[in-house]
Amino acid sequence: MPEYKYLSGFGSHFSSEDSRCPNALPEGQNSPQKCAYGLYAEQLSGSAFTAPRTENVRSWLYRVRPSVIHQPFERYDAAPFLRAKWDEQHPNPNQMRWNPFDVPSGKVDFVAGLHTVCGAGDTRSRHGLAVHVYLCNSSMENQAMYNSDGDFLIVPQQGSLDITTEFGKMYVQPNEICVIPQGIRFSVAVEGPTRGYILEVYDGHFKLPDLGPIGANGLANPRDFLTPTAWFEDRSVDGYNVVSKYQGALFVATQNHSPFDVVAWHGNYVPYKYDLAKFMVINSVSFDHCDPSIFTVLTCPSNRYGTAIADFVIFPPRWSVQEHTFRPPYYHRNCMSEFMGLIFGRYEAKEGGFMPGGASLHSMMTPHGPDRKCFEGASNAELKPERIADGTQAFMFESSLSMAVTKWGEETCQKLDAKYYECWQALEKKFKI
Repeated sequence: MPEYKYLSGFGSHFSSEDSRCPNALPEGQNSPQKCAYGLYAEQLSGSAFTAPRTENVRSWLYRVRPSVIHQPFERYDAAPFLRAKWDEQHPNPNQMRWNPFDVPSGKVDFVAGLHTVCGAGDTRSRHGLAVHVYLCNSSMENQAMYNSDGDFLIVPQQGSLDITTEFGKMYVQPNEICVIPQGIRFSVAVEGPTRGYILEVYDGHFKLPDLGPIGANGLANPRDFLTPTAWFEDRSVDGYNVVSKYQGALFVATQNHSPFDVVAWHGNYVPYKYDLAKFMVINSVSFDHCDPSIFTVLTCPSNRYGTAIADFVIFPPRWSVQEHTFRPPYYHRNCMSEFMGLIFGRYEAKEGGFMPGGASLHSMMTPHGPDRKCFEGASNAELKPERIADGTQAFMFESSLSMAVTKWGEETCQKLDAKYYECWQALEKKFKI
């Protein structure tokens, strides 16, 4: 299994070196005239050089060969359903729900298995987001990928991901997540049918939400995030492919060696993983609801204070104890876009039709809420403390941007439930004077 180090807090400085090459990290400077072991020094910047210190992210890599050694990039059409343009379909404000997306039967790796469901914004102006699913069954062989457009937050649903990065290895299972920041090269190995979700942000990077009146503790604790330890391979390969996602399209360049040849690194720009079971839930013990933002794991803020390009929110197992309160999610219209997925279990407000490996999208100001069965049960239940969501993990990608659905998401995948709206039609008029 891969080895990890505690991230210990976003914005902190980390360092790691492969134990096979002690003292590979230089002391006192980042780029000495000659690096130990004949390594090359290379900086990877995730922010402008002049960004404020609290927002400035970069790492120094000490590698066998600099990453610039490759042939020219060429167009690569391996993922025909990957998108970054949002005008191919007419806008559709309806509530949308997808049945579980199909994992292909033929040999498909992570890159070829990328399918865009919805999104908004523009990769060239670095503003916006995209929601993808990955549907694959084979490992990337002599191939690595990096995303020039933004960060990937990856949510496995079926099957584990054995991810090799320039910083080391990560093994990510369902109910864990990982983040691969912009520009970091990675390769994904799988065993059998594999499915999951990806939240891609073009603006900035993911961070922990501020806690405000909650205080110092709660939600996702910084010490529970893990980053890999340095690991390298010095391997010559004829025709190793490096895939770049650039302005929403894929390009490929060949080189004669593995890109995972970083012997040591230090900095604050790293890939990381997190176990969702470690989330410390906070909710009401009196009446009514805390807003669902109280379940935010990570956020990518916009330039408008208090408003996110994207929040990653989960609805984990927890106690429900509110008094004189309709406890499930209330009927709601929102100025945000809400894309939901289910990793496993049965979501309380839609136990019948919302399935693991599927999804839903409730767009801006489109009403949504519990179906009739959930409403009737919660309206008449004895209000005593009870556990909810045991054996269940639902999540939400929430955005301040109005997202458009791709042709694949609305038509080609053939998983859109045309009868989703019917789950509310049986709600009865109960008004009496």
